[in-house]
Amino acid sequence: MAKMFLGVDIGSDSLKLALVSGGHVKKYVSVPIPNALVREYRVVSVESMGELIRNTMKENGIRCKDAAIVFASETVFVRNVTTPRMTVDQLVYNLPFEFRDYITEELKDYVFDYAMISTPEEILQEEEETPEGEQNQENAGEQDDEENMGTTMELLACAAPRSLVKESRDLLRKAGLRMAKAAPAVSAYTTLIRRLEKREEGYGEYCILDLGYQAVRMYMFRGDRHIVTRNLEIGLSALDQALADAYNVDVHLAHTYLLNNFDNCQEKPACVGAYGNIAVELMRALNFYRFSNPDSQINDIWLCGGGAVIAPLRQAIADTLDLQIHQAADLVPGGDKLENCYELVQAIGVAMD
Repeated sequence: MAKMFLGVDIGSDSLKLALVSGGHVKKYVSVPIPNALVREYRVVSVESMGELIRNTMKENGIRCKDAAIVFASETVFVRNVTTPRMTVDQLVYNLPFEFRDYITEELKDYVFDYAMISTPEEILQEEEETPEGEQNQENAGEQDDEENMGTTMELLACAAPRSLVKESRDLLRKAGLRMAKAAPAVSAYTTLIRRLEKREEGYGEYCILDLGYQAVRMYMFRGDRHIVTRNLEIGLSALDQALADAYNVDVHLAHTYLLNNFDNCQEKPACVGAYGNIAVELMRALNFYRFSNPDSQINDIWLCGGGAVIAPLRQAIADTLDLQIHQAADLVPGGDKLENCYELVQAIGVAMD
């Protein structure tokens, strides 16, 4: 029987849950997060967030014990690492030093984990009795079979603050869940790309845009190999502020206007100007990527996150970047049958086995 996981994606303004088993989404839901419960991508109240998850599961008939949670890109360090072939114990010892130029705090305040790029099944998974951030010894041993031995290893490495890991474990426990998996957003997308390339001919290169509330994140992949992530500090909150000024209302009401296209507000000049600003920033990030990767032939872009539902924003991005636009549902197995799939991509990806 296939293992069942509840994917949990805690955003700045919404909570996304996706119940996944055997590569199929069984149930899913997205609900607003109360104001100020998440600040700077971290949960303010573990008790309140745990209660929100528990109540959301109850109201939507979701039953599951094992949770897979997404860590926001802004809260963790992720990088590709190439190391000499070594044992698991040697890698556990050496991995923290791969982040010494990135982490200004004490390395002991972080937990470190990795996935072998050459083995799709590994995805920063945590076992019940294994401390977060430590590699599963059994799986790691399988990767070192003699037939796979080489001179180097390619890894997707992650460093997460111990406080974030504890916070995530505690809030899931408050919701009646066990943290069975924890992974950065990059790993969620990697899993979905691998599944897409198994289902059909791949695209070679992938640009995935997460049009979030506080920021827009541009994830670049070559095949299933993560190349770089660009975080742009401009998101839907800029549209909310533009509408708040135009209608003389507070930003929370303006956000409701935006999502419901009240009074055709998505076509208002204030919003159109904000679309243009977002699209220009994305074009600059894309041009820099192409300059840094002159062999890139990126032609396709996938839109995820709350902003993907705003048609004028999608059009502005398409016109400015001159790339083939795909919807988030194209990344997810059976995604065309999932309502609001654009919001659920990370929750689904992290829960996929």
